[in-house]
Amino acid sequence: MAENEDGTEKTEEPSEKKLREAREKGQVPRSRELATLLMTLGAALFLYFFGAGMAEDIQTIFIEGLSFDRSHAYDVHMLTNRILALVEQAIFMVLPFLMLMVLIALVSGSLLGGWNFSLQAMSPKISKLNPLSGLKRMVSMTALMELLKALGKFVLVSVVATYFLWYSYEEILSIGVEPTKMALAHSAKLILEAFIFVSLSLIVIAAIDVPFQVHQHISQLKMTKQEVKEEFKQQEGSPEVKARIRQLQREMSQKRMMQKVPEADVVITNPTHFAVALQYDPDSMGEPMVLAIGSDFMAAQIRTLAKEHDIPLVEAPPLARALYYNAEVDRPIPFQLFRAVATILAYVYQLRDGKKANKVDFENLPIPEEMQTDGPSE
Repeated sequence: MAENEDGTEKTEEPSEKKLREAREKGQVPRSRELATLLMTLGAALFLYFFGAGMAEDIQTIFIEGLSFDRSHAYDVHMLTNRILALVEQAIFMVLPFLMLMVLIALVSGSLLGGWNFSLQAMSPKISKLNPLSGLKRMVSMTALMELLKALGKFVLVSVVATYFLWYSYEEILSIGVEPTKMALAHSAKLILEAFIFVSLSLIVIAAIDVPFQVHQHISQLKMTKQEVKEEFKQQEGSPEVKARIRQLQREMSQKRMMQKVPEADVVITNPTHFAVALQYDPDSMGEPMVLAIGSDFMAAQIRTLAKEHDIPLVEAPPLARALYYNAEVDRPIPFQLFRAVATILAYVYQLRDGKKANKVDFENLPIPEEMQTDGPSE
C-alpha cells in the first residue's frame, strides 16, 4: 500500500482533480512493452508482405551501384549525380517502412494513457540528480518489475527461438545444398518467420505489463484521507467561508425583500412573531404575490415599514403562520390559501375605500387543515 513520506497510508482512490493535475505534469500510464510488441510485430508483418519487393529493390540498387561506365569514374559531377540517385532510390525504398514505424510509435504510446503533451514533464528537475533518490528508485517496486520483465523477455525469447530452431532444424540444414540465390531467399524466409514468432511471444509480457502499469499509476496517485478533505475544502471552500457567503446572501436577499414592503397592500401578522407582506393588483396579477416574510426581529422591521407607509396591518395568527411556513418570497401564495387571503383583501379594500368593513373572524379563516400550523400566537 502506498505511503507518504510521513508514513501516512494512501488508501483513497485519486480524485478527478488529482488525475487531471497528474496528466498536466505528464504522469500518465505508459507501457514500453506494449510499444515494443506493436513495433516489432508491425515490422515483421511489413517485411513478410513487402520484404520480397524490398529485396528486389536492394538488389537493383547494388547492381546499378556496381555497374557504371568508365566515364563516371573520372567525372566527379556524373559520379556524384549517380550516387545521389542511388541514395534517393534507397530512401524511397525504406520510407514506407519508416513511416509505418513512426505511426506505430505514436499510436502505441496513446493506447494506454491517451495523447498527452506536457511542458512540465519536459522541464529539467534538479531532484533527479540526487543520488539518494536514484538509489530509492533502484530498489523500488517499479525497478523490481522492470528486472522481472527483462528476465521474462530473455527467457521467453530464448525458449521461442530455441523451439523454432529445433522445429526448423532439417530445413536449416537443407540451405547448405541449395543454389546461392535460392539459399539466400530461403534464409531470409526463415529469419522473417523467426522474427514473427519472437514478436508474437512478446504478447505475454505486454499482457502482464499493461495492467501493472495502470495499477502502478493509480497507486502512485492515491491520496490520504486528509488530502481528500483538503482538496474538498479547496474545491468547495472552507465551512467558515461558505457560512459567511450564505450569511451575505441572506442579508442581500433580506435587504431586497425589505425594499419591496412599501409596495404591499396588506401585512398579515401573528401579531408579533410573524409578518407577511402581500400585494395584489387585479389588473396585472392573477393571484396575490408574497413580497416579504419575516419572524421576530424581521417581522418587527416589516411592521415598522408598513406603519411608515400606511400599509394596513391585519392580525390573523392562523393565516400568518400558514403563509410563513408554506409561502415563498416573490411567488404567488399557495392556492389553498386563496379564500382566506381574498377575505383579508376584501376587508382591506373596504377600509381603503372608506366603506364600513364587514366583520371578519380572523381566528377562523378558511385555512385547509394540512396548512394549519401550531406555533406562537403572540
